[in-house]
Amino acid sequence: MLTRPDAPVQREPIFNIPGIIIGLLALLAFIYFVQTYVLSDEQARLFLETFAFIPARYDSSVLGPAWPGGGGAEVWSFITYSFFHASWMHFGLNAIWLLPFGTAVARRFGAYRFMAYYMVCAVAGALAHLATHAGEPAPMIGASAAISGTMAGAMRFAFQRGGPLSFWRSGGHSDYQVPAVPLSGVLREPAVLAFLVVWFGINILFGFSTLPVPGVGANQVVAWQAHIGGFLAGLLLFSWFDPVPRSPQSRDIGAMHH
Repeated sequence: MLTRPDAPVQREPIFNIPGIIIGLLALLAFIYFVQTYVLSDEQARLFLETFAFIPARYDSSVLGPAWPGGGGAEVWSFITYSFFHASWMHFGLNAIWLLPFGTAVARRFGAYRFMAYYMVCAVAGALAHLATHAGEPAPMIGASAAISGTMAGAMRFAFQRGGPLSFWRSGGHSDYQVPAVPLSGVLREPAVLAFLVVWFGINILFGFSTLPVPGVGANQVVAWQAHIGGFLAGLLLFSWFDPVPRSPQSRDIGAMHH
């Protein structure tokens, strides 16, 4: 790791994980544990159908059973689906992505802004899934869309010089305060472009894979459209949540004033 000459003596390791990330991972693991090992198959099915995102809820032309949760589930499932997982592997893969990128964004935003941002990205992922799977009864679950949003957010600042994922980082809190890359400059950053290639490549690779869902007894296709919805929301709405002032040349249209 390369450092600046004025780097502080006290260093803050990137994997010194914020409490909000630890708490979120613990909650996700606890929900999956209960879903898989505590509830009966019938209870797990009811639990899943109450909180998973199911496009058929929103299509009155689809004949089928009345979905558990009623009108409330039509609202809360835009977020609650992101707290469920199909397997420990599903949870583990999401945890691997959340740890570095969620940590970077959480350190920059703070706990409350981070969770608001996380949930907005989850909603965007659900909307993208609804737009491409209208009327489908299969439940969508997983934190991947929301985590994709945090990855896009980290992309706006973490890879540039002085950022927490760059070679030229100090190892201190200042790494998380570097001005964000403006939207107009995102595609001109080599590190960002490389990250985009890897991210889209992974989504293409897993786009047609399946995962078994506890309580349903069926395999579900990875909802890659939701990943893209969450990612685009995280990329485009980053400035609405970012508390770090911009330099005059890097202000985005619609950014919050500080």
